[in-house]
Amino acid sequence: MKKLARESLNIMEENLAAMQQLFPEAFEEGKIDFDVLRQLLGDYVDDEEERYSFRWNGKGKALRLSQTPSTGTLRPCKEESKDWDTTENLYIEGDNLEVLKLLQKSYHVKVKMIYIENKCTSQQKLDTKI
Repeated sequence: MKKLARESLNIMEENLAAMQQLFPEAFEEGKIDFDVLRQLLGDYVDDEEERYSFRWNGKGKALRLSQTPSTGTLRPCKEESKDWDTTENLYIEGDNLEVLKLLQKSYHVKVKMIYIENKCTSQQKLDTKI
């Protein structure tokens, strides 16, 4: 015989779990950091009284830049690739932020590792290996 639930669904718990899936960086020690959540949603707050965190000059600008849509396109270069038909790895050369934004949706939960190598060139370009 099927047992009836004695309690209704905990909607708040389900909503928090869904938010944590969408915005994991807005959670700290299991609680929502509303300032971070507001920033992730595009509302930039005064961060003078920040708690201990990883921060640097220009962090707000970097966050805004990371949230701008990318207009780039990834194109394979078979002639420069090794074992193109049999490999399970991709080598992508380009600006690391642009490449990561382009890969984010298509390869979400499919990427095992990303290796970023900083090369010293006149224009800072980074190689991303998947």
